[in-house]
Amino acid sequence: MTKLSLKEGTKLIELARKSIKYFFATETIMKDNHQEKFSEKQGVFVSLHDEFRELRGCIGFPFPVMPLWNAVIDTSVSAAFKDPRFNPLKIEELDKVKLEISVLSVPEEIKEKKELILKKIKIGENGLIIKMHGNSGLLLPQVATEWKYNSKEFLEQTCVKAGLDKQDWKKKECKILKFQAQIFKEEKDKVIEVKNSTC
Repeated sequence: MTKLSLKEGTKLIELARKSIKYFFATETIMKDNHQEKFSEKQGVFVSLHDEFRELRGCIGFPFPVMPLWNAVIDTSVSAAFKDPRFNPLKIEELDKVKLEISVLSVPEEIKEKKELILKKIKIGENGLIIKMHGNSGLLLPQVATEWKYNSKEFLEQTCVKAGLDKQDWKKKECKILKFQAQIFKEEKDKVIEVKNSTC
């Protein structure tokens, strides 16, 4: 994946906030031609956190299905208004929530014997996707860091996210994919890059 500068990450955060404001005003998705720098198709997640740092919404594309610029517009609105775990964002919350954007590398399957999988997962660097029997779950790299998971716990919690048993990652039919993310987030009155992950 192409590494973004802090200036570019800031521009994506600004785009996400602008997209949410536009939806409040028009109840439609903003039409904005992607800029050349962000024309590469990339997976991306947009997360919203409330004033108490609690998750307020998180939606994204795990795989590169559209240009990054357009994907940020789409996912920011979805995170604010369409995450089924939360009520839609209210206009009075907009100035209180903080935005976070995770730009993903293309997920790759970990093709190892199950007993060797744990050694292939780097906490703080890798996010995980688990797929089995039509179920799938994804956890971003920062989740493992925030909750202080080890590799085994991270796998188990990704199984839970997929609606599976914690131990299902050990089964032959379970597919485990890993990815990396470059993470930008609003911190007080500025945008910072989270440095506990690489790409």
